Amino acid sequence: MALPHKEPLPAPPLYGASTVAEVMPSAAAALGVDGFHNALALPASRRIAIVMVDGLGMSLLRKYAAHAPFLRESLDSARILSSAFPSTTAASLASVGTGLAPGQHGMVGYDVLDPAQDRVVNMLGHWDAGVDPLTWQPHPTVFERVSAHLPVVTVSQPRFEDSPMTRAALRGATFVGAGTIHARIDAAAEHLAKTPMMLMYFYVNDLDKAGHRYGIDSPEWVRALEDLDAALKLLARRVPPDTLLLLTADHGMVDVPPSGRIDYSEREDLLEGVAHTAGEPRMLHLYLDPGVPAEGRDALAARWHEAFGSRAWILTREEAVAQGYFGTVDDAVLPRIGDILVLAREPIALIDGRRVQAGAFEMVGQHGSLTRAERDIPLLTLNKPAGPRRRSGRGAGRG
Repeated sequence: MALPHKEPLPAPPLYGASTVAEVMPSAAAALGVDGFHNALALPASRRIAIVMVDGLGMSLLRKYAAHAPFLRESLDSARILSSAFPSTTAASLASVGTGLAPGQHGMVGYDVLDPAQDRVVNMLGHWDAGVDPLTWQPHPTVFERVSAHLPVVTVSQPRFEDSPMTRAALRGATFVGAGTIHARIDAAAEHLAKTPMMLMYFYVNDLDKAGHRYGIDSPEWVRALEDLDAALKLLARRVPPDTLLLLTADHGMVDVPPSGRIDYSEREDLLEGVAHTAGEPRMLHLYLDPGVPAEGRDALAARWHEAFGSRAWILTREEAVAQGYFGTVDDAVLPRIGDILVLAREPIALIDGRRVQAGAFEMVGQHGSLTRAERDIPLLTLNKPAGPRRRSGRGAGRG
């Protein structure tokens, strides 16, 4: 069933052309590694370091550019990419690491249904013991493929070294852990300097944490941006002169006021026939009991449309797949997607109060949906590399 929509549905991410999934494969091609397509036309380089800033949407960078003078220097030449869908860390970082759309790598939300266990499992920091990361995401990562040709290094917080998320989607790199951002800068500069060719992934998540806790319009978020700007200026000074230093992000963010944080579990009619709820407050997965007939699903979707259709897009799984929001969807991934999806359009967060801690209602900054504030992310070149360039590799396919 295609539901009526009071507002046109947003276009899907352009997987294969201009999403976060193209960043690492393009870098690999620019480094001359065969088998990758340089969709982003990155210049041929001997060293490439990619800084992933969790939560730095393009609209936020533009809005607060005066507080980020170093990053502002690169804004005029910035490219706008799209996050993966949903616009959440698990989906986008998995697309970064694999070069694939969520419909292939299988990380289709913050938490999603594991059909094998018939239970909701987390895809970010609290993986279920019954889920094997290598089985859930079996495709080779970009890091694994590139490491057969040249060194690949991840610089991040030590706690992420052997996390299930790393094993699922970011495996294959030499992991360098350091607690503070300045310690990570020292480590990054050291490893780049001692190796003539390298692909590096540098992860920073302080901005995202400030946004969730205090909101993107808070003094705390602005200070986090100012600190980030100063740190990246230092990093640009420290890397070898022939290093291409890039910045991108996994998603943007919107603030949701207390009045917009809605406990939909108080509406029994919105949960009739629903076996599991999952996803994130701005992109819900609703999984129905197996015995619910098609007309029951359609009636439930209609009730959600009546309740939130002016503030959200309500789609069936079939409609979301047909629209291309998840890219090409593998058979094993399809049942991980909800029977009904609810995508926030206005500044609301839809929360199942039965299955979350009370703190979920205190979260100010939110993301997950398809608004431009959430999905538009930057691709910045933070330096002007010196030295000779080689021709980038021409691959037989995308990573």
